Amino acid sequence: MPLDVPGAKALKVADAVGYASTVFAGKQEQMHKVAAYVAERGFVPQEHVNNEVSWFYGNLGIDDMYFQQESVETIAQHIMSLYAAKIFAYIKNEKSLEIHLERETDEGAVYIHTSRPGVSTLTGPKYEQKIDTKYLDVSTNKLSYRLESFRSTGTVSSSLPTTLRCYFIRKCSFVKPEPTPEEEANIRLVGDVHFLEKATDNTLEIYQNIMKQVLVRSGPVIEMFDVPNSREKRLVIGFRQRTTQQFFSALSDLYHYYDLFSVRKYVEQFSNGVTIMCLYLNQIPGSTAPPIENSIFQVIKEASLIYCLPTTPLQSFFQQGKLSVQEAIYGYIGWIFAQHFLNRLGSEFTALSSITDVNNPTHVEVLTKIKKRLRTDTFTRDYILDIIKLYPDLIKLCYLNFAMVHYINPADNDLKPSLSYQRLQTIPVMSDAELLQTIKKTVQNNHEFMIFESYLTFNKHVLKTNFYQPTKVAISFRLDPSFLPIIEYPNKLFGMFFVVGSEFRGFHLRFRDIARGGIRIVRSRNREAYSINLRSLMDENYGLAATQQRKNKDIPEGGSKGTILLDITQQDKPRVAFEKYVDSILDLLLVGESPGIKEKIVDLYNKPEILFFGPDEGTADMMDWASQHARHRGAFFWKAFTTGKSQSIGGIPHDTFGMTTRSVHQYVLGINRKLGLREEAVTKFQTGGPDGDLGSNEIKISKDKTVAIVDGSGVLYDPAGINRDELTRLATKRQMVIEFDLSKLGPKGFRVLVDETNVRLPDGTIVDSGLKFRNEFHLDPLSSSDLFVPCGGRPEAVDLNNVHLLFKEDGTPRFKYIVEGANLFFTQEARLRLEKAGVVQFKDASANKGGVTSSSLEVLAALSFSDEEFLEHMQVRNGVVPAFYAEYVKNVQAIIEKNAELEFEALWREAERTKKPKSILSDELSVAIVRLNEELQNTTLWDNVPLRRVVLREAFPKVLLDKLGIDALLKRVPESYVRAIFGSYLASRFIYKYGTEPSQFAFFEFMAPYFAKAQ
Repeated sequence: MPLDVPGAKALKVADAVGYASTVFAGKQEQMHKVAAYVAERGFVPQEHVNNEVSWFYGNLGIDDMYFQQESVETIAQHIMSLYAAKIFAYIKNEKSLEIHLERETDEGAVYIHTSRPGVSTLTGPKYEQKIDTKYLDVSTNKLSYRLESFRSTGTVSSSLPTTLRCYFIRKCSFVKPEPTPEEEANIRLVGDVHFLEKATDNTLEIYQNIMKQVLVRSGPVIEMFDVPNSREKRLVIGFRQRTTQQFFSALSDLYHYYDLFSVRKYVEQFSNGVTIMCLYLNQIPGSTAPPIENSIFQVIKEASLIYCLPTTPLQSFFQQGKLSVQEAIYGYIGWIFAQHFLNRLGSEFTALSSITDVNNPTHVEVLTKIKKRLRTDTFTRDYILDIIKLYPDLIKLCYLNFAMVHYINPADNDLKPSLSYQRLQTIPVMSDAELLQTIKKTVQNNHEFMIFESYLTFNKHVLKTNFYQPTKVAISFRLDPSFLPIIEYPNKLFGMFFVVGSEFRGFHLRFRDIARGGIRIVRSRNREAYSINLRSLMDENYGLAATQQRKNKDIPEGGSKGTILLDITQQDKPRVAFEKYVDSILDLLLVGESPGIKEKIVDLYNKPEILFFGPDEGTADMMDWASQHARHRGAFFWKAFTTGKSQSIGGIPHDTFGMTTRSVHQYVLGINRKLGLREEAVTKFQTGGPDGDLGSNEIKISKDKTVAIVDGSGVLYDPAGINRDELTRLATKRQMVIEFDLSKLGPKGFRVLVDETNVRLPDGTIVDSGLKFRNEFHLDPLSSSDLFVPCGGRPEAVDLNNVHLLFKEDGTPRFKYIVEGANLFFTQEARLRLEKAGVVQFKDASANKGGVTSSSLEVLAALSFSDEEFLEHMQVRNGVVPAFYAEYVKNVQAIIEKNAELEFEALWREAERTKKPKSILSDELSVAIVRLNEELQNTTLWDNVPLRRVVLREAFPKVLLDKLGIDALLKRVPESYVRAIFGSYLASRFIYKYGTEPSQFAFFEFMAPYFAKAQ
């Protein structure tokens, strides 16, 4: 049955099995050859040979597939192994025996072992985990394996009641290995030829219907069928390949937990990327569990949890029956939450922070380093986990506290009460205070108390979650961020999403209700890098969102950011992780009546929410999918959900039109203008190569003499200036410096790739490690130049510990001018040190805002047009660019350049007037605009309708006004968004003109022309 429909579908009697039985015509002849082989070896007494072989072939009840696939020699060896095991059991006087037979080839494998119904994979053989890892988790249309598994109908002998479990794995041979989009939904074209031979028509129909659902859904599709004339149930699960791991073995643990066992199991792969598993489940004989229907229903409910997180460090507690799957996964999520948010600093750090000179950059950065060290050293991941494992009963109690709030009453969804819901009703519920006291009495010390206290903090601040939705692909939580300590996160967040999947963990943070920012994939080159990324994930996300908040000063949206940290073993699955991240967040955005709703959830936030996602590192090519997926899920905001989309669906790609670079380069041009420099004579060093968005467009738009470039592939250097034509060629093709034509380097030039070692440079220097050289080249004396434009790189690449390396031996800076294209490349303390030494430096929040402006205006167009108008005016189809689109892009580019010029002039003017560092002025300017924006939105100025219309006629892009008119825009664009446009436009223009310390009459002077027009 579909998960949201009660009842079950009945199979035809003739299709009770679902697969045609394998009939091996040569079985009798083979049996004689096997008997002869066994007799020849002499291991089994002659008088017992025929009996052992006959029992193996007839009484044991092994499926004919085994005999059809295996050779005479292999079968004979298995029979002799079985005989030896029985002799050993007899000698030991054991009532059962353990048998493990296996054979692996390039074409597949056969595993046979003794098996008792209902034995978990923890205590039984590990074959299923091995099958998952070696055969099922690797499936692609290039290499896939199908599986058939049977329990023998007979026992190994008349005296031993042991049955055998057999697994047959076979490499797939697809009818169409690479189906076209038109063919991919046809099971007879994408199926394996052996499966198509054996599957009944009814099975093909069932699988076909499930496949069609999988192809248009992100999560698993689960249906259950009655088996006629039997209490047995048939569970069929479909999902996309490589979207989960260890799922097959984890499902066994799940149904074993509910006293179920399987007689037959099948795993079918299809060349369209779909996997379908089929389990025939029955209740273990003598079980005292509730009726099988209740247990099956619970398996269906919890299969999506297993799909999301098949294995966790708490898996053994579930396998041993100490925790339910819901409790174990909740405990795992609480462990992750504790890693990121456990208050580890203590009162001593608070006291130290209060007496620190916040105006001294050295003090501030040292304090930051102490904070990071305290976090890492006090509570390591392993230490937290070891403590959690000591108290499974406390996990149960904390889970109950969580579930009593978020487990939806089944009656609200017209469903029968599940076993877990019934169990919740029988357990005494503690208040928060009572639970806290129970924790205090149970744990042994304060550290243990703090860890379990963090579970209660988590519970208290979850506003909504998809934890109990049966078709989720990852587990998401909308959190109230008020639990964040102000000493660590001084600027208050508006909203927080926390997402956990089998390939990743992620956050989405925003500083305002209406906020926009990119989604970043965080990769790790090795386990050490992963550990560092893990510890800094939340801080990096917060810092990026805060930078975005300062950067978004010209636009209506506040700052936000999303980060997705790939697990160290899942570095090849950024796309899978992104799609799960987006879909699970949509679960929490679409909580009203909508086609995208999967099942009701408890919504303590109880307000509509819209997020605006954008591209960032590793996700630029995924924005189209997210927009279309939101549309498929029924989100009314799908056109505006993502920015940076391709032109075919109305996007304005940053890289295509150089949107981010247009802002950054305005600062370069501004420096040249103020200092009377000729761009062609300026030497430049650049991180972020010709393959990137910002890096490629910086190369194409500039005319300087670039002496060095660092990108993902290595370092390219030429003190005479890197050949501009060759650089432009790479930038146009978006290729890394590894593709640079070395014949075009000067005599002192070189290229060092990350994988190279022991490289001799032209000056005789030996580079031991190309990777280390690449990572640290911005600190190398060779990277000296007039101008430094970082267009890529990790956060805090330059901090207080290494900023001294950006100075020559005589104390002068190696760079005269720095324009930050990459976010967070410098710490604030490093910037201030450089500016104090005379460097002209503009920070990221000011320079790198072209992309956010473009994205904001892309959102505005999406909100302004109906679906039909959007198709006509904003979507480039068949290479034909709508006239409006072309004009709108030019309008956007002009606005970006104008905003950048206005802020540059304001910063230059304020720096000369106040003598303050530009890095501080940039923040002051942003804070002043953001604060004034919020004030203006809530003043009587907004209520003055004629004035409002005058301001908005200036703030809206002219080409959009000409197309739709002010009245249509005010009607279609949500009022909260229009109010934000009104406030941000007035606030930015005023601060840019009058600075951060205007006179008391300045605002009246600024507003006078608007009032005059309004009258």
